[in-house]
Amino acid sequence: MNRFVPDMSDEPSVELNGVSLHYDTSDEILTDINVRLKPGSFTFLTGASGAGKSSLLKLLYLAHAPSQGEVRLFGLPTMTLSRKQLSALRRRIGVVFQDFRLLEHLSAFENVALPLRVSGKKEETYREEVVDLLRWVGLGERIHALPPAMSGGEQQRLSIARALINKPDLLIADEPTGNVDPEMGRRIFRLFVELNRRLNTTIIIATHDLGLIREFDAPVLQLQNGLMVHGHEEQAAR
Repeated sequence: MNRFVPDMSDEPSVELNGVSLHYDTSDEILTDINVRLKPGSFTFLTGASGAGKSSLLKLLYLAHAPSQGEVRLFGLPTMTLSRKQLSALRRRIGVVFQDFRLLEHLSAFENVALPLRVSGKKEETYREEVVDLLRWVGLGERIHALPPAMSGGEQQRLSIARALINKPDLLIADEPTGNVDPEMGRRIFRLFVELNRRLNTTIIIATHDLGLIREFDAPVLQLQNGLMVHGHEEQAAR
């Protein structure tokens, strides 16, 4: 895993200042959110269904822009960046989606390698890297398997490997244990903890699993009806 050490800076990985979000004429989904996450921090995001967790994550991986306020990633103000700068910034962010978003006609190896292939890299330059990463998430024997032939836990670990292949400085996971059994959920969370401790990757995980939150004992941001009701203060690294 030594190939995956991110290039960290002294700037906060995530900074939200007075951020609000609404779609068109709808009511606000997020209201006056203030968050500051240091490089290397490990943070849970929780709240009831509809509280705004997924909307907040979309702001962080630049799928949406705030209606008000400022989102800064790695010290950069996202609202004033050019398209080219935003594209470079997105490459520093890995996202693990709840619904996996794997391409079913591609093997595990091909799913993980796809971002590198799309960027124009040749397979001989990244093959060992992809294989090492698949082994690290416990899929060393499933390199050639197609997603439909894999269990839910295997697919989730595959989506984690895909999120890591570009060596992100920030890893965002949206309900990563929502489709797996409790024991696999713990195994997946241990992968995130190991990644954070060994490589200093900043990690934010949205989850409603309070049992896992208590077990892994990390700082918690809690949303309620679009408001941050707990944990808006600066979060320290683990």
